Amino acid sequence: MPSPDSVPESALAPRRSKITPERAQELYTAVLDLLRESGYESLTMEGVAARTRCGKSTLYRQWGSKPELVVAALHGTRRMRLPDIDTGTLAGDLLEAARAIGEASGRDTPLMHALSHAALQNPELLRALREALIVPEIAAIDAMVRRAQARGEIAADLPGAEYVAAQLLGVMRARPLLEGRYADAAYLSRFVEKAILPGLGLTAGAPDPDRRGTRARPES
Repeated sequence: MPSPDSVPESALAPRRSKITPERAQELYTAVLDLLRESGYESLTMEGVAARTRCGKSTLYRQWGSKPELVVAALHGTRRMRLPDIDTGTLAGDLLEAARAIGEASGRDTPLMHALSHAALQNPELLRALREALIVPEIAAIDAMVRRAQARGEIAADLPGAEYVAAQLLGVMRARPLLEGRYADAAYLSRFVEKAILPGLGLTAGAPDPDRRGTRARPES
């Protein structure tokens, strides 16, 4: 019998439901509020049902398990979309990504830290978090690097290129632990300008004027 906290292979697949997008957002907000208040281990489907006045059977029918619901709530409330960023230069892309990530860090970082211990103890939760949130962000930043290589901005065999995503996403997670402050947009922009770009042999410059303003857009 599967554990109630397990995430099946269809963890991120939509289920047929009468829940409206507006109602789903209410549920997601409640899930994240409960996570902030008491942490992942204390979060229960019963608690979410009571907070939202939603039937527990409805929650299980729509999301299947607690890990699925938590991941759906994190994914469904994210406002940044790194794959949409394309300014025409790698410096512009990374600075835009830094701003998008930094603007969300005060909201996302505490939740991810709250989930980190639980995820290490729950491989299925870790897998779901990686698939829904972490891997897409890494892939988006890696795509920025590949575009820059294709344009000839940086060499295809530049040793540091493969570590750009780890640097940008890693410092966002690490700064609260190291310095007791969130990695906000200003900090991440400075980090890109002073640490990442010099390692790539680049400096911060203006984006291509024909593509200026292509920013991370909210998810629909």
